Amino acid sequence: MKTDQTASGKVGLPSSGGWEIDVADIRLAGIASLEILNRLPEGVAVLSPSKAIVWSNLCFNRWFGGVDRVGQDFYSALGHPEVQGSSPCPVQACIDHHQNTIATLKREPSETSAKPAYYQLNAVCISEPELARTQEVHQEPSSVDASRIVVTLRDITDEVLQEQKLAAIHQAGAKLTDLKPEEIFAMDVEQRIDLLKDNIRHYTQDLLNIEVIEIRLLEQSTGNLIPLLSVGIDQAAADRRLMASPSDNGVTGWVAANAMSYLCKDTLTDPMYLEAFKGARSSLTVPILLHEAVIGTINVESPKLAAFSESDQQFLEIFARDVAVSLNTLELLVAQRTNAAQQSCDAIHSAVSLPLDDLLLDAVFLMEKYIGHDPESVARLRSVLSKARSIKKSIQSIGQSLVPHDPATNHELSLHHAKLAGRRILVVDADESVRNDAHALLERYGCVVETAQSGDQAVAMVRSSDEKYDVIITDIKLPDYSGYQLMLRLQKILDHVPIALMTGFGYDPGHSIVKARQAGLHRKAILYKPFHLDQLLGVTELLIEERPETLGASSER
Repeated sequence: MKTDQTASGKVGLPSSGGWEIDVADIRLAGIASLEILNRLPEGVAVLSPSKAIVWSNLCFNRWFGGVDRVGQDFYSALGHPEVQGSSPCPVQACIDHHQNTIATLKREPSETSAKPAYYQLNAVCISEPELARTQEVHQEPSSVDASRIVVTLRDITDEVLQEQKLAAIHQAGAKLTDLKPEEIFAMDVEQRIDLLKDNIRHYTQDLLNIEVIEIRLLEQSTGNLIPLLSVGIDQAAADRRLMASPSDNGVTGWVAANAMSYLCKDTLTDPMYLEAFKGARSSLTVPILLHEAVIGTINVESPKLAAFSESDQQFLEIFARDVAVSLNTLELLVAQRTNAAQQSCDAIHSAVSLPLDDLLLDAVFLMEKYIGHDPESVARLRSVLSKARSIKKSIQSIGQSLVPHDPATNHELSLHHAKLAGRRILVVDADESVRNDAHALLERYGCVVETAQSGDQAVAMVRSSDEKYDVIITDIKLPDYSGYQLMLRLQKILDHVPIALMTGFGYDPGHSIVKARQAGLHRKAILYKPFHLDQLLGVTELLIEERPETLGASSER
């Protein structure tokens, strides 16, 4: 488009309806544009077709050496960065195709930076007269080249490093949960937990750059936060008893109770903080969530003030979810193996226990016949009884050793049902399924169970046993007489009869329960069929506690 310059210094544009632009205005606009470019937080450079730097703004110069780079090759000025992607030279691609190109450049660590730097490059070709007018502000008209490439650079280092860190955390989380059944089954519980702790320790130190970490698991029944992993924590702090509570249990207890993360920037001014190690100045605690339910906490600490950011919180929360999945996977694998082994042991008990009971009953029956007539046969039968009972104990002991033990479960069993271990229980019922269930349920808690099918068999078992039964559980209706009548017969040969009566709901036509209570039956020693495990265990423990020797020992204490 042709323009005419008047004597007054105006530039006339005929097609514009006669309006004019002052050349001074153009120069002023150019200076203002350069000032704006220099104030941008992004690097801007104008390149020649040979990729030499014609002009660069202050941000560009500051990023790449702090000096004016005019005349230098663009990639040399940047320190020969690595182009991420398919195009080896995005600037050349812009020149060849006359279209915008976008690429990511990576600069390797340098003396001034220990980390690599990443920049997003955007190149565009400019061949407009306006560019020439802008450059006329600083250059002679003869040096003006209207074909230029304008490059903008945005520092995306933090974004890229965060994406890489996020990807590494997800990869680490996948490895935490990559627990192959054949590998897990070859380990005991302690080995599996140690493997998980080693992985967690490794990834938190390498990926999150954290040296001090504590993980606690929430015991749902009590609210206790049980230590699982402690690195860099003082022993007294690691052993500290904490509960999931919003008060009086430090930051960890608050996080577990509220299912929310807590960033402590200054431990000296935070009233909730409990010291983890001497010199700690900041901490970050996040909940371990599984399906939005808290199953534990992860706490990290630093001797630096305000060492953790919201970005660190985000990363740790993501990692905590992977830890939760890993813990759940581990628990499921343990449960799967435990269940399979328990089913195998139950099958063995089912196949062996009742036949051994029948053997005991036959031996007792014969011994009752020979008593007073053939002492040698009686002695041999007593030996058979002793060996049969020894075999029962051995089978039970071996079966228990085959079932993998979960320390938390064992602790709970030992805490709540320790008094059942080794107790001798006699179950009297004509129903084979009841006798079988008694074996399966009570032997799981360490009881030694024997069974009888009738009242007379029960009396014979009690009379022939060298050791007393701790508890006798009988149906109120037996093939030969009632449970109440069995109780009366046993009272003639025992000083104390620790008996419980089983009945269906509402079934007691002979009023056995009323009569038995009048004869000394404990008022709570009643089991209703089909009885639940808690009911069975509760009544059994009650009768054990009510034994005269137990009561005597309690009073002495």
